[in-house]
Amino acid sequence: MARIAGIDLPKNKRGVIGLTYIYGIGRSRSQRILKDSSVDENIKVQDWNDDQLAAIRNAINEVKVEGSLRSEVQTNIKRLMDIGCQRGIRHRTGLPLRGQRTKNNSRTRKGRRKTVANKKK
Repeated sequence: MARIAGIDLPKNKRGVIGLTYIYGIGRSRSQRILKDSSVDENIKVQDWNDDQLAAIRNAINEVKVEGSLRSEVQTNIKRLMDIGCQRGIRHRTGLPLRGQRTKNNSRTRKGRRKTVANKKK
C-alpha cells in the first residue's frame, strides 16, 4: 500500500487517478507529477516500486497539499469574513458566493428546507 502525504492511495487504481485522492492534486497536476518523476501514468499504484515511490514523494513535496493547503484556504476565508467584504458576508451566512440565484436552487449551501407554516385566519 502506497502512503503519500499521510493518505493511503488505493492500490487497484491507475497512478494518475490514485494521486487525485490527495487533497490539492487533480488530474493535470498528477499527470505532471508522474511525468516529472518519470513514472508511466497507466501503471497501477500497487505496481510502483520503491524508487518510483520515492521520486513521486519528492515531486509532491514541492507542491502545497493536504494540511497546509487546507489551513491556507481556511485562513483566506476567515480573512474575507473579517474584512466584511461581499464574499465574506456570503460565507458567514452560508449562501452561494458567486452570484447564483437563491430563490429556487442553492440547496447545497442553504441546507435542507425549513418549512414555514402559514398564518392562521
